[in-house]
Amino acid sequence: MGSGCRDGSRRGLPRRAFVGLLGLGLAACSAPETGGGQAAGAPTPAAPAVPALPPIPAAVPGRSTTVSSGSADGSRVALTVDDGTCADCVAGYVEFARRTGTHLTFSPNGTYAREWEPHAAVLAPLVAAGQVQVMNHTFTHPKLTTLADGDVRAELARNEDWVQRVFGITTRPYYRPPYGLHDARVDGIAADAGWTRSVLWNGSYSDSTTITPEFLMSQAEKYLTPGRIVLGHANHPTVLGLFDQITDLIRQRGLTPVTLDEMFGTSRATGTA
Repeated sequence: MGSGCRDGSRRGLPRRAFVGLLGLGLAACSAPETGGGQAAGAPTPAAPAVPALPPIPAAVPGRSTTVSSGSADGSRVALTVDDGTCADCVAGYVEFARRTGTHLTFSPNGTYAREWEPHAAVLAPLVAAGQVQVMNHTFTHPKLTTLADGDVRAELARNEDWVQRVFGITTRPYYRPPYGLHDARVDGIAADAGWTRSVLWNGSYSDSTTITPEFLMSQAEKYLTPGRIVLGHANHPTVLGLFDQITDLIRQRGLTPVTLDEMFGTSRATGTA
């Protein structure tokens, strides 16, 4: 996890970043329209209806299972996006999902609330439609294996409370241990609280630190294949200029991006398998 580009504001992208994203076709709804739009006196179009979210289900404890891949048969690939230290990167990923309809699973940390919360309204219909899922990645991104039992529970519970408040859904049964560090004790604590699936990955853009566009695309070409759970990060701006190339690669290979719910047959309505 790196420091990223944390200069985004709560109310939208700074002008410098907005202009940069315009060049990438990523800022379609990063700023309000001004002038030249609707004729004076014309009725304001009604906002599209957002499907109702299911009630938040109670936690269902169970046996812990570690998942790191789906079935290699077929065309499904799960794109997952961790952290969120970079405001521009969070905005870019949200707009990528909105613009292209790509299914994603976000794994945000609540400690980066100011980077994520400005996009709650844009994400709401995508979450309600099942296009976007949110997984628990703890609140402050600690090494869970170093924490006491109560602190492990608190990290997961605090992040769950934040996700429920901001996005209106539960993260259960999925949690991703920061740095991929987990053991039987940590998984047992999580499972007792309803996070029965510890999510790792079998493909990565390797962008938790700053990398070149060429290296990120080489990782995408290596790992965007059926059955992969691919790990990306909303921490560094390299990915912002590559969404169209990644989309083209997915199309050329006939892949179908899916959420974890879609890959494994789970549901936000129950928070269980």
